[in-house]
Amino acid sequence: MPHLHGHHHHSGKRLRQFLRPNGTKVHIASSPEDADHIRKGLADGEKDVDYDLFIHGSPEHIDALRHTHAHHEDMHRQLKEKHGDIVDEFERVLREMDALSNELHMISEHAVQLDANFSKYGYSAHLRTKDDASDDSSSGSFDKNQWEAERKQGGTMRFYQRPIVRQYFHKGLLWRAREAQEVGSYELFVDLFYVGIIAITGDHAAEHPTGKSLLHFVIIFIMSWKFWSDLATIIGWIDADDLIRRLSVLFILTCLLGFTTNINDAWEHTYTPLVAFYLASRLFVAASYTWFAWKIPMVRATMIGNAIMIIIPCAFWVASIHVEEGTKQGLIWPAIFFDLFGATILLHLSRPASWMGQTYIRWAKEKAFEFTPAANIEHRIERTAAFVTLVFGSCVLGLLYQSSVGFGINAFFGKAVLGLILAFTFNWIYFEIDAWNLHTHAIRRSVWSASIWITIHAPFIMSFVLGASSLGVLVRAHDTHDADVDTLYETFVARSEGHLPSGLPWFFCGGVGVALACMGVIAMTHIHKVIPNQRLGKRVRLVFRFVVAAVIIVLPTAHMDSLDLVGTTAGLVVAVLVVDVLGSTCQGENLLARCNVTRGELEESVKTGEVLRVEELAKRDGKGEVGAV
Repeated sequence: MPHLHGHHHHSGKRLRQFLRPNGTKVHIASSPEDADHIRKGLADGEKDVDYDLFIHGSPEHIDALRHTHAHHEDMHRQLKEKHGDIVDEFERVLREMDALSNELHMISEHAVQLDANFSKYGYSAHLRTKDDASDDSSSGSFDKNQWEAERKQGGTMRFYQRPIVRQYFHKGLLWRAREAQEVGSYELFVDLFYVGIIAITGDHAAEHPTGKSLLHFVIIFIMSWKFWSDLATIIGWIDADDLIRRLSVLFILTCLLGFTTNINDAWEHTYTPLVAFYLASRLFVAASYTWFAWKIPMVRATMIGNAIMIIIPCAFWVASIHVEEGTKQGLIWPAIFFDLFGATILLHLSRPASWMGQTYIRWAKEKAFEFTPAANIEHRIERTAAFVTLVFGSCVLGLLYQSSVGFGINAFFGKAVLGLILAFTFNWIYFEIDAWNLHTHAIRRSVWSASIWITIHAPFIMSFVLGASSLGVLVRAHDTHDADVDTLYETFVARSEGHLPSGLPWFFCGGVGVALACMGVIAMTHIHKVIPNQRLGKRVRLVFRFVVAAVIIVLPTAHMDSLDLVGTTAGLVVAVLVVDVLGSTCQGENLLARCNVTRGELEESVKTGEVLRVEELAKRDGKGEVGAV
């Protein structure tokens, strides 16, 4: 029949079995592990019965459904030719039942979780959730007594817990746990610790704004970035909430601390201990991947591949310790390339293209990379958002200074305010412009967009940190009028520059401009919802953003003082925000309009219990239409 009984499907779990037209029973497994379990059960109980066993969502499952559906379509056509009126009435009843069933489905626990995920990050037809083994497959009812009993039961943290993959790809489908992965407190601790370290790195570069200092800053930042990204990847892939996990995090943080203590003099005397702490962390992560490869055979190839991608650049880093500066750079940058893009290379090896040859494609898809771990989209985005927020916040800390006069409203204060506006505007654009009104997030859009979104955050944060550190020096500079150095508190007098080093404006404007351009690239990786009659489309607004970023980068050629430089840069970034905000509005819409709802209407709605919808009120006034996808 073309109208399947949706209420049967939604009231319990997904369809677990059905009959083919020839009478063969088809069993549907929710995952490969479930398939093995069902196969063993059928071997014991139904030895002489013909059956098919497919994984839910697989091509074989879809083909069986289509064949069976076509058979029932043909039966439906024959019945309609014989009993037209009766069949029409029967279909009407089924449609009403399906409508009620769909409504129940939308408010069920499972649907709410997936629908919320789709609504926020975009729909994916290739997303599946793994059923919890403890779930009752026959009923979705709520037992209050059972819930109260489970709520009173406490839990303990184990010293060691067998690691499991949180989510994985299998034959083009993403299998994930139902529950959302929350950001742990120790993850936020890692973020806060790391942000403080990269701020120190940026401050050291801003104190000596030369080309050599910039080169060293980029190298040190990328090395320290790998500490954070390694932890984020392992925590996102592997579920092992035990003491070993926390001790492992503590070990990596200890290596990061040792790495940080050798940054300032790394290129003179402390390069060897700097690299030693870095390699200790990286090799520990490689050993962890090897351990996971042994304990989780289904993703063994991916884990071993990641370990190899870590070991290869380690050889370059070790060699760089024993050579002079010129040759050192020739070894450092190949190592950095593998550190940054090794995981991306492995990702595309696990998803082979046609030019790689049919032999390799079959080996990769059917043997080595049949299962590959995947990142939880909510956890990855929330973790990155929390980290970016801390980076923006650290910019504000660099603006702080102390005054020694009774009325300290002067150029120092003005530059600090402009810097605050700059940081606040960046935060506004990143979170409330580029990450708002999403139709499909970059991670869900495609492999390429996800790779770009993840990779571009490194230069984005690196350039912003460099610009923010330079901004702190510009705020304290007394090279402009109404900036008397004697008005600063004594501890800030020595840190105030009377003449700006030639490289400092380039550090500031280059950092801000590149960060703004990187945010434009991040926005391009998403698919945003379309607003009807929009004043300026997304492409036009992004072109304006890239033009402004280029203008900011070349601002130092104007030879401005610190106040004019900070003010002009802040004004240009605010202009980008204004264009984005106003450009997102609809043509013919009054920006200052209000819905004409009288007090009497509101009081009447309270008495009757009627819900007033803003969208309907806007349509009643002939303005404020809601955009559609």
